This record gives sequence, structure tokens and C-alpha cells, in this order.
Amino acid sequence: MKILHVTPSVGSLRGGVSQAVLEMLQALQTSGANVELVTTDDNGIDLLDVPLCQLIQYQKIPTWFFPRFSPQVSFVREFAFSWELTKWLWKHISDYDIVHIHALFSYASTIAMIISRLKQIPYINQPHGLLCEWSLQQSQLKKKIYLSLIERSNLKHSRILQLTSAKEVQEIERLGLGVAPVVMPLGLEISRPIPQARQKLREMFNIPPEQAIILFLSRLHYKKGLDYLIPALSKFKEQNFTFILAGNGSPDYEAEISELLISNQLEHFTHRPGFVTGEIKDILLQGSDIFVLTSHSENFGVVVLEAMAAGLTTIVTPGVALASMIQENHVGYVPELDIMEIAKTIEYCLNHPQEVKATGDRARQFILENYTWDRVATNMVSVYQNIINNCNPTISK
Repeated sequence: MKILHVTPSVGSLRGGVSQAVLEMLQALQTSGANVELVTTDDNGIDLLDVPLCQLIQYQKIPTWFFPRFSPQVSFVREFAFSWELTKWLWKHISDYDIVHIHALFSYASTIAMIISRLKQIPYINQPHGLLCEWSLQQSQLKKKIYLSLIERSNLKHSRILQLTSAKEVQEIERLGLGVAPVVMPLGLEISRPIPQARQKLREMFNIPPEQAIILFLSRLHYKKGLDYLIPALSKFKEQNFTFILAGNGSPDYEAEISELLISNQLEHFTHRPGFVTGEIKDILLQGSDIFVLTSHSENFGVVVLEAMAAGLTTIVTPGVALASMIQENHVGYVPELDIMEIAKTIEYCLNHPQEVKATGDRARQFILENYTWDRVATNMVSVYQNIINNCNPTISK
């Protein structure tokens, strides 16, 4: 069984989906699957410095990178058009037994589905939240036209839609695509423990040893609800805490966040390390006390799993698809997307450190037992095999 994955980008600046795709393929390889990846050199406003139009090992994955068309016009650049990718797919897609296509409304994804249909190669689509209601409301007219003219037909010919949560299934059902969903969460690569992470984090930012640290770690985007979180934190800034706001976004939005911190008198309580990865990211996760993600919409949220696996008490709002799992298993807190409700929940956690630690310990154990990539990879291989054997895949739990 030879499996081709296609995604518009694996650039780190594109957020958690890029990393999730790479980790997924690494896990599939470990399980014995024969996988290759096709993508572009897109990395947001920049380009990845990688060899093009040849098979290379990229983060241990056999990968083909093709050049993205990069004009100054941002919405054309965002589409990630690549003629070289098109030619390669047309010539080689029949070499694979199944094609796993990530994302929508982007050239690489769209053309991969079209060519798979023309060449009669079975394919599945994993939209990564792009069919959820909140996402479809962004650039609404453009997406409505694109979906009607192109993507609806592409999706209807997909053997399955691979979705990450029951919430995503519910939101997509209203589109009436008539395609079987398979619910399969993303997995997690468990980071090694960092000795004395709590102390190292406080030394890194010159924070007093016993001061509580509230962590936000995600791409900076207006859907993340920072316009709720930052005012919520200002409600109890007289308490002894530090806010670490880790991540980056567009220059305009980062400027808005700076103004929001100033207007809420939080700039002196806040550290902004920007985009973090590797050991620094692990120290942030393992050395903080509370993790908060107040998104309007998050079809999964790998960083939530990462925080829970690090033993952090986690606070998310209902728009995060993992919120129901957190509530059902009592491994975190889920306030409404409301400034006062978020403030009350964070303040409660700050005032009950023993309960916070116990909740974080339960969360870590739950993640280790249910959300590892090896478990996910085994289920995915079974789904691929069912499709190749012309079986109807059933919804995974």
C-alpha cells in the first residue's frame, strides 16, 4: 500500500496543521506504512529554503517540494499556486494506491482532488476545520463561490472526510455533502521532561520563583479570542501572576494586541517571546501553571493536548473542539466566551493551586492513554486498507 499525502504547506508560520501533518506521516512510517508527501515551499509571506522538484527527506519524511507562485498580491500568494506541482501530480498520482489530501480552498488541495478524480485514484480529504461554520464565515462570499463551483464536487467524490471531532462532524453535516465521516483525533508527540522547567522558565524571564504563570501559546489571530482573554486578565491584575503570550501573527494584528495590552494596563505583566519551538516551547509548557485558549473556533487544537500532556491545568472556551472531552473527563475548565466568565475561571484556578495541580495530573494521564500518534496511525492504516478494498469505513471513536 503506497499512500500520497498532499498539503499546501508545511511551513511553521502556517500554524499547528503543518506540524500535525508531519507528525502524522512520521507515525504512519513508524507503523510500517509507505508514505510520501507533496507540498509547496510556502511559509506564509516567506518561502522555505528547501530543494525543489526532487524527492528529499524532510523531517524524516520522503517529501516533494514545488515552488509556490509568489506575487506581491497577498490573496494570490496565499492560494499557493504551483504549476510544477500540477505537472508532477498529473504524471505520478497513478503510482499511489490512495491519496490523503489536507485542507481546502488552496490550489494544492484542489488540484490534487481534481487530478485524483480524473485518474480514478481513491482519495480522502481532511479539511482541518475549514468547513466549520466560523471558518466559512471568513471571506464568506469568496468561499461560497469556490465551494459551489469547485470544492463541493471534489468533496462529494472523496471516499471519506477525515474529521477530528464530533463537533466538526455536526458542523459539516449541514452542508449535505453525503460523504461518510471518519472521526479520528490528531495525535501528540510527547516531549521529554525538562528538569527544573519551572525554575528555568522563571529565570528566563526574570519572574519571581513563586509567581504563577498563565500561558497563551498559539498563532496570533483574531479567531483566538485575545480580545476576550486580555480584558479578562485585567480584572484581577492586582493578583500575583505573569502572562506569557507566545506566538506570532500578521504585523497589523500584533500591533492591535500591543494596543490591547496597553489599554488594559497589562503590558508590564506580560512577556511576548514570539513564535517558539523546541526546548523553549517545552520549558514554557512544563514550567507554567495555567494554559488558556479562548478561541471562537478551533476544530481541534493540538496545543491543548500539548499543555495537558505537560500537566498544565487547561482553560478553553466552547469553540475549541476538545472542550467537550475536557468537560466530560474533568481534566480542565470550559468557561463561556465571555470576559467575566473567563476572568472568574482563571481567578478560581489561581486561588486553588492544589486543585489545579490535581487537575493537571489527571489531564496528563488521560492524554498519555488516549492521544498518542501510534494509536492514531494504526487506525488510519485500517481506514486506508478498507478504502482500497472497497469497504465502507465506519466512524471511529
